[in-house]
Amino acid sequence: MARKTDIPPSYYGEPRNFDPSFRGPIHNRACTDVLCCVIFVIVILGYIALGTVAWIHGDPRKVVYPTDSHGQFCGQQGTPNANKAILFYFNILQCANPAVLINLQCPTTQLCVSKCPDRFATYLDMQYNYRYNNSYWEYYRQFCKPGFDNPRKSVAHVLRDEDCPSMIVPSRPFLQRCFPDFITRNGTLTVANKTDFKDGLGKTRSVIDLRDAANGITSLLDAKEVGMKIFEDYASSWYWILIGLVITMVVSLAFILLLRFTAGVLLWLIIFGVIAVVGYGIWHCYWEFSTLRGKPHSDGDVTISDIGFQTDFRVYLQLSQTWLILMISLSVIEAVIIVILIFLRRRVRIAIALLEEGSRAIGYIMSTLFYPIITFVLLAICIAYWAVIAVFLASSGDAVYKVMSTQDKCMYANLTCDPETFSLTNVTTVCPGSQCTFAFYGGESLYHHYIFVLQLCNLLVFLWLVNFTIALGQCTLAGAFASYYWALKKPQDIPSCPLFSSFSRAVRYHTGSLAFGSLILALVQMFRIVLEYLDHKLKGAHNAFARFLICCLKCCFWCLEHFIKFMNRNAYIMMAIYGKSFCTSAKDAFFLLMRNVVRVAVLDKVTDFLLFLGKVLISGSVGVLAFFFFTRKIPVIQEEVPSLNYYWVPLLTVILGSYLIAHGFFNVYAMCVDTLFLCFCEDLERNDGSPLKPFYMSPQLHRILRREQGAKLYASS
Repeated sequence: MARKTDIPPSYYGEPRNFDPSFRGPIHNRACTDVLCCVIFVIVILGYIALGTVAWIHGDPRKVVYPTDSHGQFCGQQGTPNANKAILFYFNILQCANPAVLINLQCPTTQLCVSKCPDRFATYLDMQYNYRYNNSYWEYYRQFCKPGFDNPRKSVAHVLRDEDCPSMIVPSRPFLQRCFPDFITRNGTLTVANKTDFKDGLGKTRSVIDLRDAANGITSLLDAKEVGMKIFEDYASSWYWILIGLVITMVVSLAFILLLRFTAGVLLWLIIFGVIAVVGYGIWHCYWEFSTLRGKPHSDGDVTISDIGFQTDFRVYLQLSQTWLILMISLSVIEAVIIVILIFLRRRVRIAIALLEEGSRAIGYIMSTLFYPIITFVLLAICIAYWAVIAVFLASSGDAVYKVMSTQDKCMYANLTCDPETFSLTNVTTVCPGSQCTFAFYGGESLYHHYIFVLQLCNLLVFLWLVNFTIALGQCTLAGAFASYYWALKKPQDIPSCPLFSSFSRAVRYHTGSLAFGSLILALVQMFRIVLEYLDHKLKGAHNAFARFLICCLKCCFWCLEHFIKFMNRNAYIMMAIYGKSFCTSAKDAFFLLMRNVVRVAVLDKVTDFLLFLGKVLISGSVGVLAFFFFTRKIPVIQEEVPSLNYYWVPLLTVILGSYLIAHGFFNVYAMCVDTLFLCFCEDLERNDGSPLKPFYMSPQLHRILRREQGAKLYASS
């Protein structure tokens, strides 16, 4: 049996002095990081208090219903606007003003109406026709202020007092707001078959002005239409999507059970299977590319940029450029896989041995496969609570009105105002066309002044709780799998209910440590969110240095976040084994990994790579089956396929859902392998294989390790 004294000391580095009586996860523990635990509990109680205060002050109706210029809800039951659920803009042409982008409000009177106008009309034309037919006024008055009933009032005074709009245009409701009903006929943009209209102020305007005023609305309407079709596809195919996801769950579970008995063979089959599948994909892409390039008068010379975005993905399959891009991408993937296998073949063998050990561990502790359900439920609670608080905070306070001016240099712009006394001030004289319009909900109290700060606190605590939930799962699984590894006689020495015991230890003794590690990660993620916000604000700026600095900071914090995630994961494993504080566990994990840096850099990533191939194989196989099903290429059941607008909607849903399900199962597997890997490194440093200090690793892993050590000794000589 190989002894550590026969191996060069530089191979392991200088190990720590360990307790020779160590026999696995320590059960006699003390609470760690108590101060952080107390702070964490206080923050949770404060979070509950914040939710209560937001519940008292908030009103979700302010988010659900649109609000008119007087701060009244459109469509709210029990109010005069109960039957008026749509917001109407007096002069939508004013919405093209740059102030809209700054204030997120259109500087024109906004009114709740029961329906949108369906014709072109001006107040001047209505007043002229009213003398012959009262119906003109009866139709026009529904878009005037409630209570106004004087059609003979002069146009100048009506517009001055904002009693009625100067014009109305054919519109349709979208997002509970009236927008012009644009229709493209023979490549020309029209509204009610007209390309121009009267604005009620003596000018003839083009519908292009309306389009500019409702900037982005036409694309939103198209998106709404696509969204409705996607919804229809989900409604008609949800049953088959669910069947596909259930198949994925069964296949993933069966795959892990097969790994329990045939891990080595199955993993090599996965590797060569992926190589074969990618190779076939390269050949097929080349065949399609050659076929399209060889056809005369085909789409072979048309590029993707020429056709732009198309909802029917089959259009892209008619382009030779599509197949060329796919062929190059698959070729790169194939080359990377082959190079990894050639240069890391020894590490692949040890990785497979670790995976085999992980399969046996999961086989003895099957309950670990269902622990992700607990994590999912806890995460769902965190997300729901955060979303509810965010909505109630956003809807807190009373209606705040601000001066909205069409002039860029109005001295009163964005100042608060009172709509009841606004007409008595000189604002309209200094800034003609100004409006005292509802802006947002707020107030003058201390609570209202710090709404934004409270939203940031809500986000930070949400990130903290999410990371804590994930950390709790990692520590629980690590403790269960460490109990398996450090059992000298497996399965006789494995404690009963290892998962429950590990969960109890993590909650009872290490809540503070888990909260400490989660807080560090949450702060880094919070900084990343702030940087993303600043980057979004600077997109239109011309300061190249500021954009470059933000980009560098984003890159640095991305690397920092992933490094902290890696260190936290290993710290939780050490914590689950030894029961020490977070900082001590992180330090021990870091130095242990550094003493085994070659294994960490290669072996750990090889196992991740093999698990990734397993996820791709499962989700890809189910995706191929779904593709043949939804494209009616399975003759036996093609009559059962629902009629779809876009077959890629259920197909992508099945593929993405399958990958997430496989990821959930394999995440347990990955945590098992990471835990066994650290235990493996600890075992090598603690023991030498002698009767007094026997290895805890399996005989299979020991044999492969011995061959690796022999190869290193031969290379060093």
